[in-house]
Amino acid sequence: MRIEAMEERTGTTEAGAAAAPLRRCIATGDSLPPERLIRFVVAPDGTLTPDIERRLPGRGMWLRADREAVAKAIAKGLFARAARASVSVPADLPLRLQSLLLQRIVDALGLARRAGQAVSGHDKVQEFVAQGRAGLLLLASDAGADARARIGGLARGLDVVEALDAFEQGAAFGRDRAVYVAVAPGSLARRLIIDSTRLQGLRGLPTASPEQV
Repeated sequence: MRIEAMEERTGTTEAGAAAAPLRRCIATGDSLPPERLIRFVVAPDGTLTPDIERRLPGRGMWLRADREAVAKAIAKGLFARAARASVSVPADLPLRLQSLLLQRIVDALGLARRAGQAVSGHDKVQEFVAQGRAGLLLLASDAGADARARIGGLARGLDVVEALDAFEQGAAFGRDRAVYVAVAPGSLARRLIIDSTRLQGLRGLPTASPEQV
């Protein structure tokens, strides 16, 4: 599955603007593009708050979207150290992060479907690809060997992500299951790659750096 690495120090957005500056992960010390991290702020009551969209006011703390990085930050009290203050970390933080990203992905898929920019099901995905309308394929993370073999024939150099299971993908299409999904290139596909890659990391699934679509 091909998701080529983004430039870590330079790059451009779809509009050609300079890429956002790198941010330092408080757990690993790595300097990475914001798309590969999760931003946190401390609420006025001292509660740690995930800022998935990177819009909340306040001094941000950045953490790699990775299961081990989250566990390390919690176990070693790295949020309080970075904030230089007492921080209340929600007991369900790892699951909360996954839930927030999952909802963003399902919402984006729903938007793409309603705009005619996404389809599900093998035959519809195959047609979408044949028409040259696909920029991204989503394969259910619990897909079997046959489905994985088929996606290889469909991909034809397209990016493929595997963050959601078939039931989760199906939710965006009003179906019980959706093993295959195709999305047209553009801002929604870009958002899906970024959020899916982060969710894969938090779920402990193999990941690759997101690229622009």
